[in-house]
Amino acid sequence: MQDRLLIVGKKIGMTQLFDENNRLLPVTVISAEPCRVSQIKTLEKDGYTAVQFAYQQKNHANKAQEGHLKKANIEETLCSFKEFTTDAIDQFTLGQDLNVDLFPEGQLVDVVATTKGKGFQGVVRRWEFGGGRATHGSMSHRRGGGYGHFRRMGHIIKNQKMPGHMGLIRATVQNLAVVKVDPEKRLILVKGSVPGAKGSFVMIRKSKSVR
Repeated sequence: MQDRLLIVGKKIGMTQLFDENNRLLPVTVISAEPCRVSQIKTLEKDGYTAVQFAYQQKNHANKAQEGHLKKANIEETLCSFKEFTTDAIDQFTLGQDLNVDLFPEGQLVDVVATTKGKGFQGVVRRWEFGGGRATHGSMSHRRGGGYGHFRRMGHIIKNQKMPGHMGLIRATVQNLAVVKVDPEKRLILVKGSVPGAKGSFVMIRKSKSVR
């Protein structure tokens, strides 16, 4: 089993930094949420080894969440939970704070988030169709053309590109380099852009392509 280290943060926005070779790098600033270890799963009890952590602080939590956090000696009211698999469970303790210093500078990470919602869009914007003729008298400037089959099938095939809701889907950007880490301010800066709007939750995990 490989180490799938994971933390959750909020996307602050984008800025620029200069590297050691005086090259300008676009970076995304992510603020790490308070992530507390709420459960350590073992092979004997759970069938696999993993670390569960709680995040997203709110004013109230239900009874089940309160009891679960009390067992881990967590005083904050955290209502969301995630876990990552790892063989090194002895390196974690209940109530431990998972901060951004778990990811050293230069390490490659994957960022998972929900993309921005664009609402209902046509095929030109949603799928980058070329559209119809722009000549006088044309009635299909931004239409998608024919979608179905007349003789052979008689219906629209599955996964046909059509107008519809755009965005608000889970997306992953892989192999982003960690440019800078500030444990005191709980900030991590990764190279390039990541999905999601400002203030949305993003997951930062150790890159799966790194062996």
